[in-house]
Amino acid sequence: MSVTLAPELAEAIKESAERHGLSFDDWVVAAAELKFRADDEAAFFEEAEEKRRRARLLEFIDEFFAEVGEPTEEERAAWRRHEEDEERASEEYYARMEAEGA
Repeated sequence: MSVTLAPELAEAIKESAERHGLSFDDWVVAAAELKFRADDEAAFFEEAEEKRRRARLLEFIDEFFAEVGEPTEEERAAWRRHEEDEERASEEYYARMEAEGA
């Protein structure tokens, strides 16, 4: 495998590798491993934050309905129709954009 680096970056890696007693290749491998771990941890924390947001939203919705009452079947049906209309409009929009080559 071959990778092209900016000369300044290659020099910085070389200097850092020497300070840490590593070969250039070993330093690059270690950096890549750290990046993969960081990405995995970031994804884990993002997922945990998303779960917390959803839990807070569900708590808010429960409190709201406890205060004003649950929606009626008619209200639920109207909302479902609204969601279906929005989904259909979105699909039509993206189909037009694709047909126009956008």
